Amino acid sequence: MSTVLESQSHRRGGVGRPDRSLRGRPLLYTDYADEMAIWNTPAKRFWTLMLVVAALALPFFVQRDITALMTTVLVYAIGGIGLNIISGYAGQVSLGHAFFLGLGAYTAAVLGGEDSPPAVGLGLPMWVWLPAAAIVPGLVGLLVAPVAARVRGLYLAILTLGLVFLGEHVFREAAWMTGGGGVGRAPAEPVLFGVDLYSRQTVLGVELGRQQVFYFTCFVIFVVMAILARNLTRSRFGRAFAAVRDRDLAAEIMGVSLLRTKTLAFAVSSAYAGVAGALLSIVFGRITPENWNLFLSVDFLAVILIGGIATISGSIIGAAFVVLLPRLVQELAVHVPFISGAVGQGGVLNIFQLQTILFGALIVLFLILEPRGLFGIWLRVRNYFKAWPFSY
Repeated sequence: MSTVLESQSHRRGGVGRPDRSLRGRPLLYTDYADEMAIWNTPAKRFWTLMLVVAALALPFFVQRDITALMTTVLVYAIGGIGLNIISGYAGQVSLGHAFFLGLGAYTAAVLGGEDSPPAVGLGLPMWVWLPAAAIVPGLVGLLVAPVAARVRGLYLAILTLGLVFLGEHVFREAAWMTGGGGVGRAPAEPVLFGVDLYSRQTVLGVELGRQQVFYFTCFVIFVVMAILARNLTRSRFGRAFAAVRDRDLAAEIMGVSLLRTKTLAFAVSSAYAGVAGALLSIVFGRITPENWNLFLSVDFLAVILIGGIATISGSIIGAAFVVLLPRLVQELAVHVPFISGAVGQGGVLNIFQLQTILFGALIVLFLILEPRGLFGIWLRVRNYFKAWPFSY
C-alpha cells in the first residue's frame, strides 16, 4: 500500500503516467496491476526471455534421447502445475493424480487413436482430442469434488487414493477403451491440420527430427497452460484458493464458498492432468492400465514437494529434477561399485531401488528443512544477492 501511495505522488501530466523521476526504480509500482503482473521487473522479463531462447535452442545441441527427456520434463511440468493448483494453492491433499492422467490418456486414445479391436479409435485430429483430454477429466473432477469437499486432510488423501485403485480396475476391464490389462493400446496420433507432429518435418528450410518436432509442440502447449495457470492464481479465484488453504473456516466466514472453490480447484487440476496424460501417452509410445498407478501419483507429488509448493516455477523445477534424476543416477551408477544396473546383476542396490530411496529421502528432507523446495532455495540465493553486502 505504501509503495502505491508513494508512487501516486510522483505522477505528472495525466492519469497513470509516471514521472521521469521514477526511472531506475523498477520495484516502485504506480498501481496494483503493475505490481501483480507476471513479469513485473526488468530482470524477470530478461531472464524469462533468455530461458525461452535456451529452451528453443536446446534440441539443436543435444542428442535425441536428451530431447525426449526434456519433452517428458515439459509434460511433467504441466501435470505438476495441475497438482500444485489443488494441493499447493488450494491446500487439498490429492493422491489420485494418476487416475486423471490415465483418463486423459485414454480419452485422447479413443478419439485420436487408430481402431484396433478390441480397442476403439476414431482417428480424430489433435485439435479435437487434446481439448477433450482436458474436458473429460475436468468433468469427472467436477463429480468427485462435492464428495471430496466434505472431507480434508488424511481422509481426503485416502479418498483420492481410492480413485487410483478404482481407475486401475476400470482400465483393466474396459478393453474397448484401454486394450485390456497387459496388452494396452497405441496412443492418439498427434496430427494437427494434416501435419504429423511426431514425424520428421522441414520448417523454414530446417529439417527437424520427430523428437524435436514433438518437443516444440509440447513446449508451446506448456507455455500456454503455464500462463493460464499463473493468471488463474493471480485472480480472485486464486486468492480464494489461498484463503481456503490457509484457514478454510475463516474463509467461509468472509464469504468464500468452500464448495465452489474446492470444486473449481479439482476441476482445473483434473483438466491439467488430462492434458499431461494425453501427451505422456505419446511419450510412452504404448499405454497399458499398469502405467497409471500409485507410483505415478507419487512421482507428481515429488514434483511439487521437491520443486516448491504453491508456485508455478517450482512445478517446472521439480519436473526437471524428477525426470532428470534417474538419468543422472544411471550415469553415475557405473562408477559406484555397490550399484548394479538391473535386478539380479549383483551389487547391494540396483538403479531402480536407489532412485526410490533418493526420492523418498529428498521428499522428507525438503519437508523438514525447506518446505518451499528448490524454489525456496532459489529465493534464498536471490534475496542474498539482492541484499548484498548487507545481511538484512
